[in-house]
Amino acid sequence: MPRTTKALTKRPRRSLSPPRGRADGRSRARAPSRSPQREPKTLAVDVGGSHVKASVLDARGRMLHDRVRVDTPEDPTPRQLVRLIAGLVRQLPRFDRVSVGFPGVVRNGVVRTAPNLGTDRFRGFHLASALERRLGRPVRVENDADVQGLAAVKGRGVELVITLGTGFGSSIFVDGHLGPHLELAHHPFRHDKTYEEELGDAARKKHGNRYWKQRVEDAIESLRSLTSFDHLYIGGGNARLLDIELPDDVSIVSNTAGILGGARLWA
Repeated sequence: MPRTTKALTKRPRRSLSPPRGRADGRSRARAPSRSPQREPKTLAVDVGGSHVKASVLDARGRMLHDRVRVDTPEDPTPRQLVRLIAGLVRQLPRFDRVSVGFPGVVRNGVVRTAPNLGTDRFRGFHLASALERRLGRPVRVENDADVQGLAAVKGRGVELVITLGTGFGSSIFVDGHLGPHLELAHHPFRHDKTYEEELGDAARKKHGNRYWKQRVEDAIESLRSLTSFDHLYIGGGNARLLDIELPDDVSIVSNTAGILGGARLWA
């Protein structure tokens, strides 16, 4: 009978050198690669008596999209305001958190006063919680002048911020730290009238720009006596009308500050 032969299989040659990695020859498990952490993006909303504006900011407060805005409804309800903000969001990039500047006193996200929107309607409304439910993101709400101040101040000494728009807003900072919110708008200014009654947009339209600018100059000196500020910043939609010579310790800030301060609200 013919002799059968077994097929010879060639064994792999053993390597005499250890695999790359540890010196003892045992392979080292590769650590999972970590992708760089993405910086949070902030939806910043500036609620005003005339318009509601919004944009999305990067972690440094730079706008990632042009501001979008819509007219503020006459006598809005809280629910209308929430729907209006949600409508603006559809025009903007994605975001991770929300900052809102609101024209009134706000404590822990709850509205206490809303002079130019309707205090009776807004008092006690938890605006932060309502927006969190609607937008699905964490929300912080503060007075609009406080938020604007966060974008304007330099962190040196006593810095006062006022806003000239539909109404009159104010905030004060000491070495960059936000102080208690004082509603200076409703304090006596001159001739038994308040700052808001003399400097709000209704007074400007009634008496004319020339009279209004004189009252602003009077207010600067009144506020200097009251706070001994090291610097005063003037913002708001009507600040652009101040074509007057200002003292060296007073400056105009861009109307975008109400948006740009939104990122600092989370800092």
